Amino acid sequence: MMPVLVTGSTGRIGTRLIPRLQRANVKLRLLVRNPQRVEAFAERGADVVAGDLGDTEVVKRALDDVYAVVHLAAAFRGVPDAEMEAVNLKATQQLAELSRSRRFVYASTGLVYGPGRGRPAREDDELRPPPGAAYPRTKAQAEDALLEMARDGLDLRVLRLGFVYGDGDPHLEESLRWARQWPAHKRLHMVHHADVGQAVLRMLLVEGLERRVFNIADDAPVTAHELCALNHEVLGPEAASRPLEDPWEGIMDTSLAREVLGFRPIYPTVYEAQDAGSL
Repeated sequence: MMPVLVTGSTGRIGTRLIPRLQRANVKLRLLVRNPQRVEAFAERGADVVAGDLGDTEVVKRALDDVYAVVHLAAAFRGVPDAEMEAVNLKATQQLAELSRSRRFVYASTGLVYGPGRGRPAREDDELRPPPGAAYPRTKAQAEDALLEMARDGLDLRVLRLGFVYGDGDPHLEESLRWARQWPAHKRLHMVHHADVGQAVLRMLLVEGLERRVFNIADDAPVTAHELCALNHEVLGPEAASRPLEDPWEGIMDTSLAREVLGFRPIYPTVYEAQDAGSL
């Protein structure tokens, strides 16, 4: 089998996904700016191309003889909006343009849906990212651009991920920056790294998924009260009376992934991950 190109292999998702793909005997090529950060993956057989995602010639070299692309690279918190535009939208468009003859798995986010539906968000819903939120806006714009390319032949598969956690990722602890300010009963829909891994593998291997989008999350969103408890904190009593405008904001319907991909969470709840020592 020809290699699969992975971008973003030094990020939180990538560093946990790559070992899972290698254990599944997927031949990998990694596009990274700093090859030293992926030496452990290279020692296990990954091919490494050094360079920037925005460099056309580097990207062309990385795509040579590649069967598929898993595009994880993204600019997130703590960077200017212009950088998010450059990475999340423009670099993604360029990568996809150069990948037209290949399978293209795009890691998006459930944040693209925004609030206001009164039910869990479904894959065919209009994307309405919150105004002023550059990360979900640029991810939604990238999805729109990729879907347009898919109408012209790109074998696109999109994963809209819940809040990714587990395997020592500090994301769960970082959730407190919001959870402390939320109503006690506001919920967060999460997904463990192990389940991101199985979803990506299925998207790479299953035939007939062109232009398909799937919500990927676990079976039991957790409340702000639970997030604090998981982090050994107690949410203040005033949180119980904070108003909650949309109890369904951020909650996704995952039935399509179950029906079409055969997706079943390895960790259906954060508590099962906790019991397994996988937080």
